Amino acid sequence: MSKYVAAIDQGTTSTRCMIFDHSGGVIAVDQREHEQIFPKPGWVEHNPDEIWQRTQSVIVAALEKANCSRTDLAAVGITNQRETAVVWNRKTGKPVYNAIVWQDTRTDKICNELMKDGGQDRFRPKTGLPIATYFSGPKIRWILDNVEGARAAAEAGELAFGTIDSWVAWNLTGGTDGGLHITDVTNASRTMLMNLETQEWDDELLAAIGVPRSMLPTIKPSSGVYGECHGALTGVSLAGILGDQQAATVGQACYSAGEAKNTYGTGNFMLINTSTDLVQSKSGLITTPGYKFGDQPTIFTLEGSIAVTGSLIQWLRDNLGIISTAQESEDLARKVEDNGGIYFVPAFSGLFAPYWRSDARGVLVGMSRYITKNHIARAALEATAYQTREVAEAMHKDSGVELKALKVDGGMVYNDLLMQFQADILGVPVVRPKVAETTALGAAYAAGLAVGYWQNTDEMRTNWQMDKTWEPKMSDDQRDSLYTGWKKAVTRTFDWAE
Repeated sequence: MSKYVAAIDQGTTSTRCMIFDHSGGVIAVDQREHEQIFPKPGWVEHNPDEIWQRTQSVIVAALEKANCSRTDLAAVGITNQRETAVVWNRKTGKPVYNAIVWQDTRTDKICNELMKDGGQDRFRPKTGLPIATYFSGPKIRWILDNVEGARAAAEAGELAFGTIDSWVAWNLTGGTDGGLHITDVTNASRTMLMNLETQEWDDELLAAIGVPRSMLPTIKPSSGVYGECHGALTGVSLAGILGDQQAATVGQACYSAGEAKNTYGTGNFMLINTSTDLVQSKSGLITTPGYKFGDQPTIFTLEGSIAVTGSLIQWLRDNLGIISTAQESEDLARKVEDNGGIYFVPAFSGLFAPYWRSDARGVLVGMSRYITKNHIARAALEATAYQTREVAEAMHKDSGVELKALKVDGGMVYNDLLMQFQADILGVPVVRPKVAETTALGAAYAAGLAVGYWQNTDEMRTNWQMDKTWEPKMSDDQRDSLYTGWKKAVTRTFDWAE
């Protein structure tokens, strides 16, 4: 049997390749950042060619670090930032425009137009999603409407659309030389173009949003042998694709109804397994496939999506310059006992769950001469915990499941101050696994499952091991008082953008 399984994790700020052994242990990792492009306020773009170059680089470097060759790999899986949209020419392989990132809000006019007939939940019965700038269908429409010649080329069958998984998979399996144009159900479900019941592209949705069917990839299970890779991974089976948050759900071994995880990355994403039940949210969450392994029924989840958490710390570093590394945010925050009465609501891309307010913009409230950069750093970290509580409450309303503990993963879970505050403001233990980068692990699991490297989910579940737990220490009165202040601050973000 081959020794390892590889995962390509193409995220919002960086791309990495991780190589795992059978126990889920990390053998090697290589990671490289790519440019964040901000052409106008509210616009966020990536260069798809740069992403593909970074992908190739990290594959080669990870193999070198693991001191292994491609023949040592049983399979490779892909996980990705989900709603980011790429449109490219099938013959040349060149993007017709930069990738429009999930955080981008330029499609607000398109979304408002779509809402005129049926409101924000017009497509929710079919898609599980509200109409919002977050999702990729309106992004495709914007490219077709604003890039010269794009709509005519799309209608002539010359252009391909994909979320980042499709772009990476197409290039990985040959590109212009027979590359596979595919996606999986988890990514397809984030376009506002897929019917959750049939798990196929929906003609009514395509017509309403204005996207030609010929552009779209074939929808596949999350785990299955799709084809063979070219280049540095020549001959290795591409056998798993999962959107990043669904991949983290798989990596966290949330295989039973009621099991939940929260990923702390550029944004925060909490998912709870609802098994094969397609639960429509009444509390501002979205209904989304969690995974589909081969021919088995699709497992669904309820998801609470938060746009800005880790990227707020990045903003303190890159835009304000009050820290030079993410770790410094914790160092500054520890210099004060509390937030000094301020709240930082980072509605930079509007507010996602549970509000779905594209008119909201970020606010820092409660300022006085007493406030220092230490308080601002603390308020920025606390914002992540407050937003997570809002999503947890919405999940309880929709599912009826009482949160007993929260499994956490992602880069911010190494911030002890944040994790303790998260436990305090939720009033339940917060648990970090030994492999906290569960997104890549989930993609590896999906790929390894397809080729028999792992036999079943029970085998994968035994790999999960606890690393650290934070127990709540805050009194109920203090918890309620702080959270009341947060809710008041959130209302100050509304009705700002026209």
